[in-house]
Amino acid sequence: MDRTVPKTGSEEIQLYMRTYYSLLRSSHMIQIETLVESHMAVESSLHIKARELEPDVSALLYISLRLPDCMVDVDSVLVGQIERSFIEYGYTDIGEWQRVSAPGRRRRMLSNGQTALAVFIASRSDIDDLVPTLTAYQIEWNKIHALLQVEDVRRLLSEHGGGRLSESDMILLAETLYVSVEDLRRLEVVWGERFAPTLLAMSQKRKQIGLQLLAGSLADYRRATAYWWTELSEQMRAEDIDLEGRPVYFVSSNTHCLVNLLTGFAQREESNLVEYIERYSKGALAEEYRAIQGSESRKSLDNFLYYVLKKYLADKGQKARDSLAADERTIGIYRVPSRYGFDIEAQVIELKRLRMDWLDGRLRDVAVEDRLTTSDALILNIDYPLGMAAYELLNRITERVGSLHGVYIMGKAATLNGRVGDVMIPNVVHDEHSQNTYLFPNCFSAQDIAPYLTYGMVLDNQKGISVPGTFLQNPRYMSVFYQEGYTDIEMEAGPFLSATYEAFRPKLHPFNEIVNLYGVSFDVGFLHYASDTPMSKGKNLGTGSLSYSGIDPTYATAVAILRRIFLQELGRLSSKVSSLTRSVDFR
Repeated sequence: MDRTVPKTGSEEIQLYMRTYYSLLRSSHMIQIETLVESHMAVESSLHIKARELEPDVSALLYISLRLPDCMVDVDSVLVGQIERSFIEYGYTDIGEWQRVSAPGRRRRMLSNGQTALAVFIASRSDIDDLVPTLTAYQIEWNKIHALLQVEDVRRLLSEHGGGRLSESDMILLAETLYVSVEDLRRLEVVWGERFAPTLLAMSQKRKQIGLQLLAGSLADYRRATAYWWTELSEQMRAEDIDLEGRPVYFVSSNTHCLVNLLTGFAQREESNLVEYIERYSKGALAEEYRAIQGSESRKSLDNFLYYVLKKYLADKGQKARDSLAADERTIGIYRVPSRYGFDIEAQVIELKRLRMDWLDGRLRDVAVEDRLTTSDALILNIDYPLGMAAYELLNRITERVGSLHGVYIMGKAATLNGRVGDVMIPNVVHDEHSQNTYLFPNCFSAQDIAPYLTYGMVLDNQKGISVPGTFLQNPRYMSVFYQEGYTDIEMEAGPFLSATYEAFRPKLHPFNEIVNLYGVSFDVGFLHYASDTPMSKGKNLGTGSLSYSGIDPTYATAVAILRRIFLQELGRLSSKVSSLTRSVDFR
């Protein structure tokens, strides 16, 4: 098989990565300013206006969703894997720092309440994500700082008493910043009540961020992964569940899909959810509910309820969350947050305790109650990791679980030939980390997804590519992918497949080879739903969010994964019974 490994157009990306990794070897704090030129040279598809004088609002929106609010005050970022890394560097009070978060990135971050931010990472992919994000943030901050040196505008911001700025004030701001009022309103939505104070802070001083990597060896990453597994297995032993002695189906997805499909909580809360959107002026959602009620699409109603449930749980407080948690425990769903190291939550689900009458209707025809109640198998679902963390975590899991019967990966991806909301099913993945091209038997096909997808298309037999980071892509780089037929761009499939190779072959995964994974000893399935179309100029993850439109492909893929697990487990149980029968007959 001939292959052309995508190289053309990536020289600037490789130079950028070499630059920050060489700087981060320093035992002293480095300045993000030293990376600005190499960042601009990449001409990232996520930061297309990096060199221009006017702000890149799409990039700033993307960044703002992936950094905590306290970044306005931060001038030093400390990076490590576990608390011990910080303590050894003299940050002995790290346990007292305040937990902070960002809506677009599941990463454990702590603030000292002043100008320092501690970031916990799971692999080098976190560095490839964090460094360009911080650099882009500083570039955009300093652009806005330069443009806001206008006395009238600074006075307007300093005298702002809260709430939304008037239309005339927004017009003045937009003219000053050389952006549209519409773009400013988008920033206002993301920054909320911090909109005017953030702009005021930007006007008052330039941003100068220092960055220090406290621990970054391969041993450090593996030590952090070992801590994660120990914490998970100990918490499950306290529930009398032995992860290391039970059959396991591994899933990488989010933390709400499988739970919603298995508990039926949203359906039982339908009247409360409808009252919630009616009472709290969720006008568009109320209209959507009435439209669905006038149709015959039950799957659209279920997906709608799951979408509203997330907002409902956030707004209604602890009582609603406690009710859901009680239902989860009733059917053997255990949530295990990571408390001390990197932030990857796990869920353990006992198949034998599921209630068939609570299942989403799209699952009931394959869930045979009198058979599943005899199962000793578990689903281990992790909140999808970033990049190489996928390799480290799956490696640890395959080393420790009793027996692995399936690996199922659901996640977002960019598409070069589809639309937002489409589902891509690859059976070839080129991995930029290992430079391997993996050929593998994806257990899913279009017919497994299409019945549960309302709006988008299903594209199977696709070729995927796992890239180092979202900022580490540019149009030249992607054009090479496209010419070679790689249209599904994401970050985890390659690392997961490297770990899959090591789970059934007697050696480490190779490098820069074509790797045939046909013959793998367990089920393997990858499903990606399109979240952006980067070949469309400016149409990246910063220009919007999946919002309600992302529910459809998310639940279509989650339904397919659970159906596959149920069918595989019923097949395993049947084989087990047949083997016992043959053994009895033989005796």
